[in-house]
Amino acid sequence: MRKIDLACIVEDDPMHLFITKKYMELSGFVEKILVCKNGKEAYDTLKAMFLNSEKLPQIIFLDLNMPIWDGWQFLDEFTKIPIEKNVIIYILTSSNSEEDINRAEQYSLMSNYLIKPINQSQLKSVLAEFVNN
Repeated sequence: MRKIDLACIVEDDPMHLFITKKYMELSGFVEKILVCKNGKEAYDTLKAMFLNSEKLPQIIFLDLNMPIWDGWQFLDEFTKIPIEKNVIIYILTSSNSEEDINRAEQYSLMSNYLIKPINQSQLKSVLAEFVNN
């Protein structure tokens, strides 16, 4: 079975982080999980990995409402990094506001917009689809 070498969760809420990480581990589709507590930490970590020619996450689950940098600030800056390999980003948020959903379209993430709390079968389905493509 093919697996995701590295997945990243950008989440400040300890409960949602715990649940998402646990579901990823239980799915059997992910080898290693990188956790960042806000958008700035995620950007700094991933940019350093890129500059050091380290393998970047293949998939990122991104919360929108976080301190320091929110998910939008992360997306604005992360998309400027000239990454050649495609990194798939899923917005995983409690926000179901039309404004946020429309804004996700600007990043071509409309189909990758998931509302928290996510359940185990939803996450496993997302990961399975990624692995099988």
